[in-house]
Amino acid sequence: MSMIFTPTNQIRLTNVAVVRIKKAGKRFEIACYRNKVVSWRNKLEKDIDEVLQTHTVFINVSKGQVAKKEDIIKAFGTDNQTEICKLILTKGELQVSDKERHSALDSMFKDIATTVADKCVNPETKRPYTVTMIEKAMKDVHFSVKPNRNAKQQALDVIPQLKATMPLERAQMRIRVAVTSKEARKIRDKIIKLAPKLENENWDNGTLNLVCLIDPGQYREIDELVRSETKGSGFLELLNLKEVIEGDEILE
Repeated sequence: MSMIFTPTNQIRLTNVAVVRIKKAGKRFEIACYRNKVVSWRNKLEKDIDEVLQTHTVFINVSKGQVAKKEDIIKAFGTDNQTEICKLILTKGELQVSDKERHSALDSMFKDIATTVADKCVNPETKRPYTVTMIEKAMKDVHFSVKPNRNAKQQALDVIPQLKATMPLERAQMRIRVAVTSKEARKIRDKIIKLAPKLENENWDNGTLNLVCLIDPGQYREIDELVRSETKGSGFLELLNLKEVIEGDEILE
């Protein structure tokens, strides 16, 4: 039996992202290409044709129902569809399906775990944890992703929660400080208070050289200390970003 297709007055769109706005008591929608809405709002994409699937204002994109001209004019004061589309694109709400939302949250959960695994070590072995182990630990503490915050911020939030359930600490940085000023000994004492582990200290013709391990969060404070106390004559060098013992014995 042959199928007969008849034209309809509806526009069918696929792989569409919908942006919706309510105005004058009615709902208006536009059909956009996925991943382009955010690019437009961030001003990375400037070509409206790359964003809109069609310069048409709908009352329901999924059903292909186009908005009536009189409703458009009443709500927006114009029937210039492109300008209205731009307005909806800027001020409207991006509709996201449950499946997309779950996928985005899952992806961010993994990004957070990856960031934690990259920044932290087991303090007993100085070895990194796998992303899988961090993910399991995050689930054990019932960590929930906040979609409006970035992965790095949330990684810093979850580290204290994970510390309560497993041996975990920020991987330390190794720095070298060289100070020639008369205040060298006073500066040394201040740095020692901030640095949990002093690896090497020597004095050479009045110049102090220190090599120590610090928490990454202390780097800025030590940098400002060296600059201000030495009036720019001091020297701070980052030797290693992370003090991690690499090897085959990464825990699974």
